[in-house]
Amino acid sequence: MTRKHTTFLIVSLMLAGMSLLFFSTRPVAAQDPKPTPSDDEVNRVAKQMYCPVCENIPLDVCPTQACQEWRDLIRLKLSDGWSDQQIKQYFAQQYGDRVLAEPPKTGLNWIVYILPWVAIAGGAVIVWRVLASMRRRAGTPGEPTEATEPPSTEVEKDPYMARLEEELKKKD
Repeated sequence: MTRKHTTFLIVSLMLAGMSLLFFSTRPVAAQDPKPTPSDDEVNRVAKQMYCPVCENIPLDVCPTQACQEWRDLIRLKLSDGWSDQQIKQYFAQQYGDRVLAEPPKTGLNWIVYILPWVAIAGGAVIVWRVLASMRRRAGTPGEPTEATEPPSTEVEKDPYMARLEEELKKKD
C-alpha cells in the first residue's frame, strides 16, 4: 500500500467514525429542557375548573395553596404535552365532576343543557296564549264587551245583603 492510500484510508475511517458518532447520539434530557407553559396557557385550563376547597370559585383566581398546587400540576402536565381535555379528565377522575366548570354531557347532566331551552319554549307558549286570550276578550270593534256592560253590584246577587237592605228600609 502506498502512503496516499494509507492516508486516504485513515481519513475515510475517521470521517466514517465521526459521522457515526454524530448521527447516533441523542441530546440528553438536561440539554433539551421542556418549554415551560406561560401563565396564560395555565389559566386557559384553570378557567375551566373550580377550586377543590372553596365553593364556586374558578381555579384561575383562587388564592388558596391547594389551587396554586393545582395550577403547578397543570403547568407540569402542559409541559409534558397533555391537552386541555386530558388535564380536565385527569382532575375529574381524581376529584369528581364537581371540579369542572362545565359538567360532562352524559347521564342526568343533559338536564342542565336541555332545561333552559324547555323553559324558554314553555315561556313563549304561555306568553302566546295570554296574548291570544287578551285579543279574544277585546273582541272586534262594534261588539259589546264586558267593559260596556253596566257593572253589577254585589247587593243584587247576594240574598243576605238584599234582605239586610230591606230590613234597613223598614226601620226608617
